Amino acid sequence: MDRLQALESALEKIVLNPQYHDILTLVKGIRNGIVYGTKVRFPHALVMIFLFRHGSLRSKCWLVFKATRQHARNLGLFALAYKSTMLLLRYTSPTGKERHYDAFLAGLFGGYMVFGRDIHNSVSQQIVIYVFARVCLAIAKLAVQPRGVGKIEGGGGGMGLISNEQLRREITRNAWPAFASVSWAMVMYVFRWHPETVQPSLRSSMQYIYVQSDHWDSLRNFVWHNK
Repeated sequence: MDRLQALESALEKIVLNPQYHDILTLVKGIRNGIVYGTKVRFPHALVMIFLFRHGSLRSKCWLVFKATRQHARNLGLFALAYKSTMLLLRYTSPTGKERHYDAFLAGLFGGYMVFGRDIHNSVSQQIVIYVFARVCLAIAKLAVQPRGVGKIEGGGGGMGLISNEQLRREITRNAWPAFASVSWAMVMYVFRWHPETVQPSLRSSMQYIYVQSDHWDSLRNFVWHNK
């Protein structure tokens, strides 16, 4: 017990030493990426695979493990790539401080290294599509946001593309209804006429809801399960 306490005390001195802070941010980033990826993917994979996949219990558990491992690995590796590139760019900066586009460059490198080299991985596709959708929403908000609003140190605030305040309020009020309606219109059209182009997990869920609901031959597979 004394040895364990001594070891814990020694390790705590290391992690609290400012001399090791930068390198330990990489370790902490990897840890957080793995933990978050596991927490997000495991319950999702557990439900989706056990509900919609066929096979033995062992094969389903293996699929859950593989999807969880892939998600956790991707986020952990991206954290390492992004944070190490940010440190490198900061160290090579003439001022020794972060520059305005360092995050963009670090994200570009990490995105290519972790996500950009394997288009056939469904977990990676889902993560990238999720990020892309959030970026589109953020850019849409920035487009109508007045300049200086939401500004943080080093940032530029809104783009201020709409100078007329009344027009800006109208766009803000109606943007989401239009976006939601057009998004669903487009995905249903694509699914109806070009289903092979829809992301596999989305296609599977849409087939379950909209196609398999057209067919039954008994009360049992009308109420309890599909044919």
